[in-house]
Amino acid sequence: MPLKHTTPFECEPGILALLLKQSYAELVETEPELWQPERENWVQFDREVFQNPDTVGACTFLSWWGNEVVGFLSFDPRQQPTLGVIGHNCILPSFRRQGFGKQQIREIIWRFRKLELRRAIVSTNDHPFFKPAQRMYLACGFQEVDRQPWARNHRQNIVHYEMEL
Repeated sequence: MPLKHTTPFECEPGILALLLKQSYAELVETEPELWQPERENWVQFDREVFQNPDTVGACTFLSWWGNEVVGFLSFDPRQQPTLGVIGHNCILPSFRRQGFGKQQIREIIWRFRKLELRRAIVSTNDHPFFKPAQRMYLACGFQEVDRQPWARNHRQNIVHYEMEL
């Protein structure tokens, strides 16, 4: 059964920050000095989605497996027609390794093609926690194009991927 995608407005504000908090709890717990600051970014993202339903809110979708929220996806198409940027692609821990992340990426790619975008980009960290995400992007057809030191910890890199559409 494929995932169903709905707007976040079917839930209360705070749902996106909560999903991110739950999805990255292990990472925040093991390295709080590096990852704790991200929690405010998650709250801010949630605020922006709910305060701007016609822009960032229109590019954010909850993913449902039956009647359970399994995660969400977001993207930024403002550089169209040249480029679409994949934002959050978060799956709750209890739903991982079931192909839901790939389904979300396929949903974003479908939306990008519908918008007639030419290229998709996405980035993630090279911390071991993100290895499944790295493998997923490659499996979905993205190619790694660059690595740059992460500003918060120069021992980690931000890995950049892109795909021609």
